[in-house]
Amino acid sequence: MDLRLRFSAKDWERIERDYTAWWDHDLRRPLIQLSAADPKPDNLPDLPGFTSNVPFEVPAEKVIAQVSAQFERIHYYGDDFPRWWPNFGPGIAAGLLGARVHSVENTVWFEPMEQIALKDLELQYQADNPWWCRILDLTEAGVRAWGKQVQVSHTDLGGNLDILASFRTTQQLLTDLYDEPEEVERLVRQISALWMRYYDELDAVIYPACRGRVPWAPVWSQGTSYMLQSDFSYMISPAMFERFVMPDLCTLCEHLENAFYHLDGRGEIPHLPSLLSIERLRGIQWVPGDGAPLHEHWLELYQRIIGAGKLCQIFCSAESALKIVRAIGGKGFMFSISDAMTADEAEAFLHEMRLQDISL
Repeated sequence: MDLRLRFSAKDWERIERDYTAWWDHDLRRPLIQLSAADPKPDNLPDLPGFTSNVPFEVPAEKVIAQVSAQFERIHYYGDDFPRWWPNFGPGIAAGLLGARVHSVENTVWFEPMEQIALKDLELQYQADNPWWCRILDLTEAGVRAWGKQVQVSHTDLGGNLDILASFRTTQQLLTDLYDEPEEVERLVRQISALWMRYYDELDAVIYPACRGRVPWAPVWSQGTSYMLQSDFSYMISPAMFERFVMPDLCTLCEHLENAFYHLDGRGEIPHLPSLLSIERLRGIQWVPGDGAPLHEHWLELYQRIIGAGKLCQIFCSAESALKIVRAIGGKGFMFSISDAMTADEAEAFLHEMRLQDISL
């Protein structure tokens, strides 16, 4: 497919060079991602935020054609680049393993098909699972259509306890941690092995065609990479995190070249020392959560992350990014800017960043 992108092969060479330097801690400045879109023509259909809401009877090629039309409206600034994420909801691995999938306009959630005793629960790869077939079909259609012009992302497989909670319910899994910890450990080991299989099968589709890898978060990498997570860990102690989550994270970090972790809200901050102790974990994404102070109020947290030799990615406003860089510098950061900007506003912001003793 011949896309009329505002992004050239030379732009991709710059992305590959600068992101590789960032991963190697050789980039003196932060990575800064921002984009703007031209007004949508009346004849261009809206796409659902969750790809899972596109009816299965719509051919994958038609979905990709509609996405392609959206790409042609976008202007990329700073370190942003064309990418597409087949969004089937956080933790879709539960659906791939047989949990019931509920996909509605603004969210996707999962629940058990039936109540099964923990000791009888076995999670197995399902080659003919309709959700897995749909994800593969769309991923394959995307890389066929776009090749090296657009980076196709891995879908959001989820974290080990998050996936298990979809088969037990959150409340029941919290009880299981106390009542049947050995069974929980057995199942999270199963999930880790299955997670790697799903990742590798998607990667075998994506990487031969695309220039690198990108998870659901916009962190481009030449090598294998993912945004790992455990949202369930918001509700458990550091000791339980060490027992039930850390083995999985360490296994996946060994499997991946450039692993990141999605630190979601204040409740996960007690787990930060454990996370920073994982040598092969390359970085932390910080998400303060609804109602929390703005991003510039977490300078001590960023200093802990950067001081431990990790990278840090955050979604924030241009104003917040400037305040952070002015306070503690920008090396090691990736700022994914949320503001809607015109071309002039984007250039003015990048110019202001250039004045902060960094070379963009």
